[in-house]
Amino acid sequence: MNTSAIVRTAAVKSATAGANEGEHVNQRSRAYQGFRQQIIDARIRPGQFVSQRELMELLEMPLAAVRELIPRLEAAGLIKTVPQRGLQIASVDMKLIRNAWQVRAMVEREAVVNFARVASPETIARLIKQHEAILERAMQPHPDEHLEKDAQAVDWGLHDQMVDAIGNEILSEIYRVNSLHVRLIRYDADSMRPVQVVPAMREHLAFLHALEAGDSEGALAQMMAHIEQSKHRVLAGMLRAGQGAA
Repeated sequence: MNTSAIVRTAAVKSATAGANEGEHVNQRSRAYQGFRQQIIDARIRPGQFVSQRELMELLEMPLAAVRELIPRLEAAGLIKTVPQRGLQIASVDMKLIRNAWQVRAMVEREAVVNFARVASPETIARLIKQHEAILERAMQPHPDEHLEKDAQAVDWGLHDQMVDAIGNEILSEIYRVNSLHVRLIRYDADSMRPVQVVPAMREHLAFLHALEAGDSEGALAQMMAHIEQSKHRVLAGMLRAGQGAA
């Protein structure tokens, strides 16, 4: 084989290996995003036990991708391996609530300070319009069946947008992982029912109107109060659930 043929062969092998690695990475990413969506859609619940095969079916991913996903989820504290029983989704307790909301408050404090500097009037006006539309729907005598999902998208969309505006990918990833803990807790407390959408939207709007007025200190105070109130709503929901079970 001459030199040019050897070079061509090596190039083909390199390209094939690169394509295979790219597909491998894409599978890992799709598996993680699929797991994240399962939490968001409340198809995975706190404390639930699942097998690798059940995860394959839920995520519609091959076993190899699921096996690679598990260490990432364990490192994030989202699941743990229980001998003889399988994989357990993180359980909700007071320690998890305290830790998750502490991380949330720390990251979002920095996010609000930055967002007050960089958010354009057009962006703020668009966010206000989105929140007012959700609030109007939640105030109807019989809220529509899509309200909860749409409210979650607007609610978390604001928080995610603020954190991403910092421009720190590491911080955004930390926040996204912590958000999954928070969402597990919220679903466990059943806290995003229509009756809970109203105060959340009003608190967001108070924050956004402060931004609109150029009151950065007031905006920060409103967001920190909102985060604290969201924790209280979760705790109250868990208490009600406990009383119902009793």
